[in-house]
Amino acid sequence: MIPFLLPILLQTVQTVPADSGEVHLRNIRQLTFGGQNAEAYFSRSGRQIILQRTEADSGCDQEFVMNVDGTGLHRVSSGKGRTTCGYFFADDRRIFYATTEHAGAACPPRPDYSKGYVWALFNYDIYVANADGSGARRITENPGYDAEGTLSPDGKTIVFTSLRDGDLDIYTMDLDGKDLKRLTHTLGYDGGPFFSPDGKQIVYRAWHPQTATDSSDYRALIAQNLVRPVRMDIWVMDADGSHQRQVTNLGGASFAPYFHPNGKRIIFASNYKNPRSRNFDLYLVNNDGSGLEQITTSPEFDAFPMFSPDGKQLVWASNRNGKVQGETNIFIADWIEAP
Repeated sequence: MIPFLLPILLQTVQTVPADSGEVHLRNIRQLTFGGQNAEAYFSRSGRQIILQRTEADSGCDQEFVMNVDGTGLHRVSSGKGRTTCGYFFADDRRIFYATTEHAGAACPPRPDYSKGYVWALFNYDIYVANADGSGARRITENPGYDAEGTLSPDGKTIVFTSLRDGDLDIYTMDLDGKDLKRLTHTLGYDGGPFFSPDGKQIVYRAWHPQTATDSSDYRALIAQNLVRPVRMDIWVMDADGSHQRQVTNLGGASFAPYFHPNGKRIIFASNYKNPRSRNFDLYLVNNDGSGLEQITTSPEFDAFPMFSPDGKQLVWASNRNGKVQGETNIFIADWIEAP
């Protein structure tokens, strides 16, 4: 057992009261305690969760797996470089994730925030491995950003974000990295894709510059492997990239979309009520942009929502109930469709 994980493994899962107005969430449980934990995604069986967690010794994100009740937390990535965006496939026997380890064992430095709030587009490539992390193998070899990968419902296709053609666009490929297809072509950030439950649509976040100044600023940051994610909305397209259409037009940053189990609504995170704040909440919206409904009301960060395969639970990352300001933990709740 890894020594620095002992306090985590011994921590008892804690029930946390819902905030006022969180009527769709019942029996909220906190699964992690301390540090930075995010992008927690269910296995196909719904019995496990893969997530990224900042390592205590290196200060760099690595991939971890735990049981859905918070027990058995263990690292499945190598501990080298920085990782993100883990996902199960092959009936939970295998995983894929993005990592920079091919570029060096050291943790790549964080971006220079003197340019404002920016995300670094690290030299990620996508790797596949056995569920315990063994046998890791690189399936993309692009000199740049390949990340944000998720899986089609039939288990045959990875959809992901890449900078390989000079812009942040969405692509699909087979599980071995072959049959690559580019789905988006508009200048700007298209990313964070997820398939609909029937596999016929893809939901994603996007921002496309509308002025020459915005385009110039975006291109200048991309040239430095940076992006400024302060304006984004939710979009949907068919699985082949056709019929791209904007769902939200809220202002601020709306991101981390995921389809509701009925395939007719989308859950996502947004700070549109106060775009300068870190107070993101979860919202539901119909696929046509109507019926916006707020799901979380905590005055803290709530994002990265995902429904369980059976639609009965919701997992997400939140700053709520933290012992230290700004820590992000993983929470799970029973989903109440009709409160």
